Amino acid sequence: MSSSSYQKIYQIVKNIPCGKVATYGQIADLAGFPGQARLVGYALNSLPEELDIPWHRVINSQGKISFAGGSGWYEYQMSLLETEGIEFSPSGKIDLKQFQWQAK
Repeated sequence: MSSSSYQKIYQIVKNIPCGKVATYGQIADLAGFPGQARLVGYALNSLPEELDIPWHRVINSQGKISFAGGSGWYEYQMSLLETEGIEFSPSGKIDLKQFQWQAK
């Protein structure tokens, strides 16, 4: 995919407010790439460090962090989200009814 595709994705992710999350599929839809949730994952994986994009607010459609549970990245993302007031169930799920961003 072109870097302009990634730029569209970054623009959407940039708008997710503190204390809210969005799913990979939701971001793909909003960026004009319906059904391409993996593209969002690839874009976030390629995110240049100097861009101030809240990548940690993007989770999977099950309401979970996609990094392997217990990994350093999983723990890091979870701590960033908890700092913003996002709560996790004992099984590691986020209640999407409560915390999912409703883009206008």
